[in-house]
Amino acid sequence: MLPDIELNSMTLEELKKLMTELGEQAFRGEQLFIYFNKNNGLDINEATTLPLKFREEIREKTTVKEIKILEKLESKLDDTVKYLFLLEDNNVIESVLMKYEHGYTICVSTQVGCRMGCRFCASTRGGKVRDLTASEMLNQVYMIEKDMNITINNIVLMGMGEPLDNYENTIKFMHIIHHPKGRNISYRNITLSTCGIIPKIYDLAQEDMPITLSISLHSPFDHYRKKIMPVAYRYKISDLMEACKYYFNKTGRRITFEYTMVDGFNDRKEDVEELIKLAKGLNLHINLIPLNPIKEFDGTRPKKSNIKIFRELLQENNIPTTIRREMGADISGSCGQLRRDYLSNN
Repeated sequence: MLPDIELNSMTLEELKKLMTELGEQAFRGEQLFIYFNKNNGLDINEATTLPLKFREEIREKTTVKEIKILEKLESKLDDTVKYLFLLEDNNVIESVLMKYEHGYTICVSTQVGCRMGCRFCASTRGGKVRDLTASEMLNQVYMIEKDMNITINNIVLMGMGEPLDNYENTIKFMHIIHHPKGRNISYRNITLSTCGIIPKIYDLAQEDMPITLSISLHSPFDHYRKKIMPVAYRYKISDLMEACKYYFNKTGRRITFEYTMVDGFNDRKEDVEELIKLAKGLNLHINLIPLNPIKEFDGTRPKKSNIKIFRELLQENNIPTTIRREMGADISGSCGQLRRDYLSNN
């Protein structure tokens, strides 16, 4: 067995190349790609479009990575479903399925844990364990579709982990999930959320993938952002705004600012005034997120009236702004909470 060859993490082009290197015809690579990414296949023995002898040979020389449903929680408040997945090395990740009027959206994890250290986020507690491979990201989508008997329309890379800290696997995931011979999900239906790793934003702009870029901003001031987001020590907001402009000019895709609101910290008049200044010259949308408290962070969410005033001030300055609807509150709906609770009890 060649453990480095993980079949279901490979692009169509990689699979075709591998087949020719193994002395097979290139079209076998396309058959494998369709089996994994269109037919929800995982067991090579069940890929009956492939000759038996070929299946035996490929199984001996390569691996197919799987994940298993460990726990499934269904919200009684809405149609949100949260999954805990067990990886082959016994690490645990989570995904969230949300139902909207326009269809199903899945929040996908890109890492086991996270090393970004944002203070209000449960995903980062315990740090980063490792990156996920492309197949471990893909299988979150495929297994939930299979379990729920649905078709997922939109993907949000906003689960556990920082996608741009696992850049190569994240790009490969998006390339595969978009491919017409696989799920054929439009790049425009994919959102990538980042805390702002500036060099990788420039790299992403060059990928010819017109996805939606979502920036976890959470404060318009560097000195306040540093208090809750360690990444702010490395990258200034002014430089982040330049990267956003570059991304928009390169892709034509509107930027989203994720803004978790913490009472008395970033919901003040000076905060909204500075946000308005930052928004000048940018085609953006601001998503206000009332804080979902975790025990390790002593902040509280603002009053609903304060959040509404904050939104109205932004809208009066022609900045599209929404307040995120809380989903799955009764099943630890926010990223990392369910995994953290599971690990602490096992």
